[in-house]
This record gives sequence, C-alpha cells and structure tokens, in this order.
Amino acid sequence: MTIDVATGISRILKQEGVGWVSTFPVCRVNNALGREGVPMLMMRDDRYAVAVADAFSRITAGSPGGSRIGVCTFQGGVNAAGMQYAYAGLAQAYEDGSPVLCITDGVPAGSSGNSQYDVASAMKTVSKWFGYLDKPERTPEFMRRAFTMLRSGRPGPVILAIPNATATYDETADPYRPVKGWKSAPDPADVRAAVDQLLAARSPLIYAGEGVIYAGASDDLKALAELVNVPVITTLKAKGAFLENHPLFVGVRGDQVTHYLNKSDVILAVGSSLSPGRFSHGIPDAAKKTIILCNVDELHINKVFPTAHAVIGDARFTLQALRQEVSDRTRGVGRPAGNVAAEVRSARDEALARYRQVMNSDETPINPYRVYGDLMQALDLHSSFVTHESGNTRDQLSTVFDTLIPRGFLGWGNVSTLGFSLAAAIAAKKAFPDRASVAVTGEAGLGYMLGNLEVLLREKLGITVVHISNGGFAGYGPGFWGSGHDPYTHQVLGPNDVDMSKVIGALGFHTERVSEPAQVIPALRRALDVNASGRPAYIEFICCQYPVYGQWVGRGEG
Repeated sequence: MTIDVATGISRILKQEGVGWVSTFPVCRVNNALGREGVPMLMMRDDRYAVAVADAFSRITAGSPGGSRIGVCTFQGGVNAAGMQYAYAGLAQAYEDGSPVLCITDGVPAGSSGNSQYDVASAMKTVSKWFGYLDKPERTPEFMRRAFTMLRSGRPGPVILAIPNATATYDETADPYRPVKGWKSAPDPADVRAAVDQLLAARSPLIYAGEGVIYAGASDDLKALAELVNVPVITTLKAKGAFLENHPLFVGVRGDQVTHYLNKSDVILAVGSSLSPGRFSHGIPDAAKKTIILCNVDELHINKVFPTAHAVIGDARFTLQALRQEVSDRTRGVGRPAGNVAAEVRSARDEALARYRQVMNSDETPINPYRVYGDLMQALDLHSSFVTHESGNTRDQLSTVFDTLIPRGFLGWGNVSTLGFSLAAAIAAKKAFPDRASVAVTGEAGLGYMLGNLEVLLREKLGITVVHISNGGFAGYGPGFWGSGHDPYTHQVLGPNDVDMSKVIGALGFHTERVSEPAQVIPALRRALDVNASGRPAYIEFICCQYPVYGQWVGRGEG
C-alpha cells in the first residue's frame, strides 16, 4: 500500500505507543498526525514544544508503567525560523541528556545553499543523532534507528528532518515493527575490582546521578546502599533517585554534602558524569581519592577526574551486580553498620538548622523558605510533582525540599532555559494526571512563561504556578549579602508596581496574592482543590529577597 512519508511517520508513532505530540505550527507532518488521530498539544512557541516533550521523557523515565518518549514537531526547512527558536530547547535537552524525538522539516534537495543558516550543522551540535530522510522508502529504517537511539545507550535527543513529507512509498515493502531498546551488563571483572575497593574503604560515599532514574534503578540503589551501609548524595538531576527520608541520605547540596565529599576516600559514582561546574559538585582532592565510575557511556571515564575503576553498563544491571558481589563475599551481611546513619542525621540536622528556622518564620515579606516548607506540608509528597525555575528557586528548593518518590521533583540545570518549569509541570500532568503538579518560579522565569500560560486553560491542565514575588532578580543586585554580582541589571517592576494575580487572573486562572505567612498553606490548598477540576492556579507570594542556599563543592576545595 502506497502512503506518504508524513502518514507513515504518524502510524509508526502510534505503533511505538506515542500518545500525543507537542508542537508549534507549522510542520508538514502535523496534518498527517491530525488525520491519523494523534493528539497534538499546541504550545505558543517552538522552544516550549521541545521543552514539554523533553520534560515528558525525563519525568516518565524508569517509571513503573514504563519509560515513554516525548515527541515534538516544529518548523524547519530553508526558512527555519522555528528551528532557530527551538535551538535553545534542543541545547538544554542535549546537555541534560534527555531522550526526546524532534521531527522537523528538512531542507529540500537542491536548496541547501539558499540560506546562511546551515540547518544540518546546527542540529548536529545538539543531538545524539540527526537524520535527514533522503528517500521516502527509508522512513521505516529511519524511525527504527531513531527509537533504537532513544531507548539504548546514553540518552539524548534525536532529530529527524523530513524534506518532503508528501513523497510516497510502499509501506508493505518494509513493515515497521516497534523497537525494544537494548541495555548492556557490566564486565564481571570490573564489578569485582569495584567491590574490592568499596569493601576496603574507610569512608566510602555513593554519588548517584540521573542514570539511576533512567534505568529505573532506585530500588537497586537503595538495596546496595543498605547492604554496604554507605551514605548517599545525589546530583541535582537525580534528586529523588534515593528517597530523601532514608537514614543514609546526605543531600544534594550544602555543608553536609561538602563534609562527606571531603571525608570520603572512595567514591562510587553511579549514573553520573562527574562533570563539575554544571550545578553539580567537583571532587575535592580527587587525586587522593579512589573514584569508581559506573556509567553507561565511556565518554565520561577519566573525564576531569582520574577514574581508578570503571564499570560500564546500564545502572540497574550494574547496581544489581555490585550488590550480588558484595552479598556473595559477605554471606549477605554486608559492611558493618557502625554509626553511619546517626552521623548522617547529625550532619544533616546541623547543616539544615538555619533553613528549618526560616521555614517556620513569621516575618513579612514572607521568607521564600516558609513557602517551601509549607508547600511540603500542603502536598502529598508520595503523589505530587514539584519543579523549580532557573535561579534562586532551583538553588533553594534543591537545598531543602524532601523528595520521596523518583521524579517527585525534577531538578534541571546545565544549559538551562528560563521558563522550563512550566513545561515540566505540563509534562508531569500529562504523564500522571492524578498527581498534583507545581512549578515554583521567580520573576525572570515567570516572564518567560507568560505567553504559554494560555495552554493550561485550553488544555484544562490543573497546574499550580507558585511565584516567589520579590521585585527583582534576587542575588544579582545589592542587599544584605553584599553588592551583588550584577548590581545594575537586577531591578524589575515588583509587587508594589504590578499585581500579577490580577494580570493572570484575567486569563481565567484561579489566582491569589498572599502576603501573610499564616495564609501560605490555606492558599496552596485552595489552589490544589481547583486544580482537581482541571483549572490552573497562580499564587503570588509576596516574599523578601533571600539568596541563601547550599553551595556546590568546587574542584580544588579541600
């Protein structure tokens, strides 16, 4: 049977279980998606089309119902205005290692010299693979290859450029079959060498990265940590990979994390690239420590820090192999318990004391930590989703917010685009409709997301936007913390100038403006109640500027 390329792609997406596609028109595949009954979530710009699909892949990674791939479409071709706008979203997905499928219009044959902007070169810099569909009959081949790369090896975005969506081919000549994806198990000799070092360590530490979440290996991480009785820290993107009410959990950032990174003699890194300076820690005195790096990709071995031992393979298979090796050697007993849990609790309590104090503060304007503490009380942390915005809300929340389920909190950073919290909250609600979904933003992030707030109303997405409203880009200008690192470019219209609850309320949101600490929890509960009926909410909390949070450990710190 002869069909056109766009129809073939649409049918293959349905075979692969893709339930919807985010988009910003135009893309020449979109009409076929509509004809074939593939729902489209229309965002208000191309970057957000990418961001929602990106976040959906992250949020469903390793979930009990199975990982799902986010898919988006955006304008490409010779006049690739959409692609240029989407580039920021693609760069973030690539740097953060998110397996998102992006479909765009390709430059037609013979037209590659018509533009100064080299589409193929630009897209290759932000993708795991850029596929240019040069012949229509290769549609099944390219889609197989795309999903193979999306489900195997190191995660990353895949871009398919379709130069002629109306070209036809015989779909019976190469029938499409869904791609399973492949994972690799580690070399047993590498596992034994890693366990040698782990069991001989005086002060071992587990450093868990996002690869644990992508592998669906949170339970395996917990089992290994308990067997070897080793403290655990996680990266920002892996927040929630290890349950944060566990006695062995140290934290993501802050003085207690610094303490354990410094005192450790052996660091078992699982699912992390150990790349410092990207909202993650360096390894202090790395040359004097034994670093065991367990990763799916050899690209990160001996990257920045010397790797004493490497274990290459899927994080779940690696953690299971390490646990089995330890169990076999110790007859199931593991390492002696000692006072590890008590020491972790003491270090956490000491480091978090100053934050817990302001989480109960009655000061006005409201301290942002009061909002975060009350948010933890208002939510069911076993059935909710929270994410930060780029800036202070990221730094503050990742210091104190307790995450009790994998992807109950989405941490992100590296090459980050402001406004991504809204895309993440949308994706979380699409992935888990019964969970509360909250995006916490500051002034800058809110400015970026304003144009896309209409999507929540149109799609009846019950999401709450929590706005830490403080009248400036906190930490940039002068204040009690010093002169600020950008004292000339931090001021914007604040809550005394603009009532954003009225502005956003005019769209149709449930909105409130809260200036008293005692009203934080009631306002949050009212917002969550209206969310249950599919109505979005926005709460403007009138807060002080308080750019205080746990720090990252630098490479040279001792």
